[in-house]
Amino acid sequence: MKEACGLLGIYTTGNEISISTTIYFGLLALQHRGQESAGIAVSNGRSIKCHKGLGLVSEVFSELELKKLVGSIGMGHVRYSTTGDNTVENSQPLVFGYSKGQMSIAHNGNLVNTSALRKELQEHGFIFQTTTDSEIIAATISREISCSADLIEALQKAMMKLEGSFSLIIMTEDKLIAVRDPHGFRPLCLGRLDNCIVVASETAALDTLGANYEREISPGEILVIDNNGVHNHMVAKETRRSLCVFEFVYFARPDSTINGITVYSSRLRAGINLAREKPVDADLVVGVPDSGTVAAMGFSQESGIPLAMGLIKNRYIGRTFIQPMQRMRKMGVRLKLNVLKEVVRGKRLVLVDDSIVRGTTSAQIVRILKDAGASQVHVRVASPPVTHSCYYGIDTSSKKELIAANHELKTITDFLGADTLEYLSLEGLIEAVGTNREELCAACFDGKYPTKVTDTVGKRLFEK
Repeated sequence: MKEACGLLGIYTTGNEISISTTIYFGLLALQHRGQESAGIAVSNGRSIKCHKGLGLVSEVFSELELKKLVGSIGMGHVRYSTTGDNTVENSQPLVFGYSKGQMSIAHNGNLVNTSALRKELQEHGFIFQTTTDSEIIAATISREISCSADLIEALQKAMMKLEGSFSLIIMTEDKLIAVRDPHGFRPLCLGRLDNCIVVASETAALDTLGANYEREISPGEILVIDNNGVHNHMVAKETRRSLCVFEFVYFARPDSTINGITVYSSRLRAGINLAREKPVDADLVVGVPDSGTVAAMGFSQESGIPLAMGLIKNRYIGRTFIQPMQRMRKMGVRLKLNVLKEVVRGKRLVLVDDSIVRGTTSAQIVRILKDAGASQVHVRVASPPVTHSCYYGIDTSSKKELIAANHELKTITDFLGADTLEYLSLEGLIEAVGTNREELCAACFDGKYPTKVTDTVGKRLFEK
């Protein structure tokens, strides 16, 4: 499955920390949100310097490269591509010149009015160097700045033109700015590390750095950090909060807290609710690591069926083996997951996973369990069927690729090779998350989109 991008920004008031190394460690904590590229940009108060490349954080940055990035303000990004191919040009942060100097931007999310904005900007003379919607955001901001003497006013006007999901970290030579779209699709939080102010996609990154969590960036908020302190501004755009429910299902680390709720507790409750809604007579519960592990614990706790480690994940597979090449998929599953044969042999298993999208990987997992001697495999999914495309940062552009959108339960069960297949209800998931339904985006499950979708965005599907 594809993940959501990860953002990290730090503003320091002195030389207490090595800013590039600190950002590096923060990005390692956010690596689960994107493995295609990584980048760090740093300002020394006069200019912005950036290094980025394709691959994992540890592949992109050496100690020598980190030492070259010296300054008191910095930002980092890990990416997976929804709009724009996975190229060095599309990797972030993007650094560009504007009327008042230099600016760097990193984006988590996806715009849904990309084509209209691109056309409008091109008509005003903008020439794009990338195919990512993040550059469209940068160009929109740059254009508004050229028409306004005030940076905040320009950002507010730009945000009014952007439709879709966008959590942003923006850096000028002397400012660090955090922005969250009015719907609040993607998480963004604020913390402090000694005399440093930290902004990150998830609280787990703050924990890794030893920073204290302060609060979430509010939907529609522009948070400016400079030598005058921290001050916030709001965008006057009336919208309902639409936090992506898939953050709780899959994207976020279980040790992160979003909207005051720990991801771990929501996944545990999802597993408990799943056992209540869709019970099964079996010998062992096995979670698909890592995303299904916590839900499997909840299922075991509620059902009384023992939890077993039937699948072992290889955590050292390079990104080559997660590329969406058909000929590599079957081998890729066996490289990433291995079965403990003595645990599953002759047993009736409940296989718990967080979600099923295409179904190809799930079918291969069922197959390797049965090849290892499992007598039955009952698949239980800790979320509802994914029946609609997502346009807000999940790469599901084509509904025809979503197995649950095109096939009945029995057909999917047969495709997986499972003995039975059941999903958690949307009501059960919402209860597990513990947030008002009206404050969540669950469009991938029910087709109720919080915004008007004017573009067909994304080129590939995320796999499951």
